[in-house]
Amino acid sequence: MIQRREDVRNVAIIAHVDHGKTTLVDGLLRQSGVFRANQEVVDRVMDSGAIERERGITITSKNTAVNYNGVKINILDTPGHADFGGEVERVLKMVDGVVLVVDAFEGPMPQTRFVLSKAMNLGLSIIVCINKIDRPGARPTQVIDEVLELLMDLGANDEQLDCPFVFASAKEGIATLDLGSPGVSMKPLFETIIDHIPAPEGDPEAPTQVLISTIDYNDYVGRIGIGKVSNGTIRQGQDVILVNHHDESKRVKCKVNTLYEFEGLQRVQVDSAKMGSIVAISGIEELHIGDTICGPEKVESIPFPKIEEPTISMTFCVNDSPLAGKDGKYITSRHIRDRLMRELNTDVSLRVEDTDTTDTFKVSGRGELHLSVLIETMRREGYEFAVSKAEVIFHTDEKGQRLEPIEQCIIDVPEEFSGNVIQELGRRKGELVNMGKANGGYTRLEFKIPSRGLIGYRGQFMTDTKGNGIMNTIFLDYEPYKGEISYRKTGSLIAFESGTAVTYGLFNAQERGALFIGAGEDVYSGMIIGQASKAEDVEVNVCKTKHLTNTRTSASDEALRLVPPRIMSLEQAIEYVDTDELLEVTPKHLRLRKKILDPRLRKRAGFAQKQQNINA
Repeated sequence: MIQRREDVRNVAIIAHVDHGKTTLVDGLLRQSGVFRANQEVVDRVMDSGAIERERGITITSKNTAVNYNGVKINILDTPGHADFGGEVERVLKMVDGVVLVVDAFEGPMPQTRFVLSKAMNLGLSIIVCINKIDRPGARPTQVIDEVLELLMDLGANDEQLDCPFVFASAKEGIATLDLGSPGVSMKPLFETIIDHIPAPEGDPEAPTQVLISTIDYNDYVGRIGIGKVSNGTIRQGQDVILVNHHDESKRVKCKVNTLYEFEGLQRVQVDSAKMGSIVAISGIEELHIGDTICGPEKVESIPFPKIEEPTISMTFCVNDSPLAGKDGKYITSRHIRDRLMRELNTDVSLRVEDTDTTDTFKVSGRGELHLSVLIETMRREGYEFAVSKAEVIFHTDEKGQRLEPIEQCIIDVPEEFSGNVIQELGRRKGELVNMGKANGGYTRLEFKIPSRGLIGYRGQFMTDTKGNGIMNTIFLDYEPYKGEISYRKTGSLIAFESGTAVTYGLFNAQERGALFIGAGEDVYSGMIIGQASKAEDVEVNVCKTKHLTNTRTSASDEALRLVPPRIMSLEQAIEYVDTDELLEVTPKHLRLRKKILDPRLRKRAGFAQKQQNINA
């Protein structure tokens, strides 16, 4: 018999990037008594990864649980960035409602629409939390109207349109239902969750059914599946059968080794868990996202949404440069392949394919940020490898027409920079579909643009808008190929010979463009040491020293002045690299290089490519 379990609520916090989801969870945790009174707690405690803390973004969804007035509230903190949208899609299957967080200044943004549409498609209950009401320029009353417009736009039913609004300052740990009276704690939000998020329902007497929505990985216990108990009870040591909605052939007999529930930030081992609980299960090696764990009495899979396919790919290959192997701990193709395959254990949006050569792998993801986080993680773990320019994944329709991914790009810029942005995105095959006023005196530009057109654009965008622009993108659909796009207007400065860069050589080279390296750095023939000021590549000798003579003048002894080199971050280097170049990634260095290091072979390949383009 179907019953509701009133002592549990399962809720996900969803929002656009940087609207304050993780800070809101912080506030709920602090005020629920999870931490001791004298315990020192860092901000954004749910962002446990080093890269998450540095970048201020959530990359993987996290589970936590708090108790309020005898009700256990299981909370899922989800990523806000479009590149990690695959995480949001699947964790929503674990919950019965969502708290949609919207910035009181910015209002609904592209990713707000994306995550809200996913929640509405699953028929989840919605609570709107207008956050940052204490921010200068906050306009919560207008944002209410914008959220209601968005709900109507997405085809909300009467119940969804009647959703409660809570106003909060997550940073200050306060919430209120009435803008006229400032809150003193998170109590109004806790009570709204208990009142408006339905209790989980299912049949507590039925055979076990648990849908696995997330996979964690631990070197000691292997794969850990996280999911909601939809029906029945699951017990430690229970014999179960594994099935999958999208793979009818899958039917694996196995045993639940260890069972956990969430308490605060901890996983607590339990003997059994009832219908409605969110659990973590270890000891099942064949476990994958979307699998259903069933009792042997009734083997039936639970439907699970297919995760959207990757739109962008890069090749990861063994580093074969003259400086290879000096920094890295793991440098062979076997090391790199094993690590990439291990990433598939937890990242459902990633694809890894072998290629014609054993030392090169095609890695596909949801965007440049998605892949750059993987590269940075591997680099920190001691891996050394090289990656190519990011390229989009093309599809072909029934008529044989080539299709490419198209993104919606929404840009807020001061009016004086809008001309630059329109011109540059037009060159990259962007189509301006809307232009209007944004908050704070900014102009809002809305484009439809091929994903290819956005590769390598963020750095230039920040330069064109002097750091004042805000750009948000989200995948729209596949459309017919829009034609060729030229990525870079300038060539590269390429080292002519191997050795150590010296001041004299660099001083002469800096007249030809902007340098990426300083004196004393090791270079090799074919390595990119700067950006040329002209369209073609220029070879320079940065290891060249000044010939000594017997005659000395006062002027010759003056120190040569070098312009400080432009040190690139990983994202900037990924954006800069061109189709005939590679980025060499080691734990200590990021080096740009030509794919073909030998200058004669490089010229020959370039000539052959030109002939091929003419013939085409």
